[in-house]
Amino acid sequence: MPAGLMLAYLFECKSAPLTLSLSLSLCVCVFIGQCIEGIIGGVDYSQNKVNQWTASIVEHTLTQLVKQGKPFKYIVNCAVMQKSGAGLHTANSCYWDTTTDGSCTVRWENRTMYCVVSVFAVAIAL
Repeated sequence: MPAGLMLAYLFECKSAPLTLSLSLSLCVCVFIGQCIEGIIGGVDYSQNKVNQWTASIVEHTLTQLVKQGKPFKYIVNCAVMQKSGAGLHTANSCYWDTTTDGSCTVRWENRTMYCVVSVFAVAIAL
């Protein structure tokens, strides 16, 4: 990690007790954090690159989730915001089966920007 890089992760995982174990949710949160770090960890905020960064983060995250081979449909959302003193407020709501579905939200920041990635896993009934 480059010297002087301020890095913080905040994980919030809401797991279904039967299908998405807490360890799986934490694993998902960790690789999301690693994905964010790999794409924007060593750079400063650039308005010209935000679309590219957000697309890369959601595509990489989705690819890694699908590789796990679990019977879920995934929704991935990413927001990148420059640190300017303005507030960033997000909320998500789902109507789903709490015994099989789950979500994970990762908040990441460095000295110039914030990134919030939310993943929703909805079980596929086979």
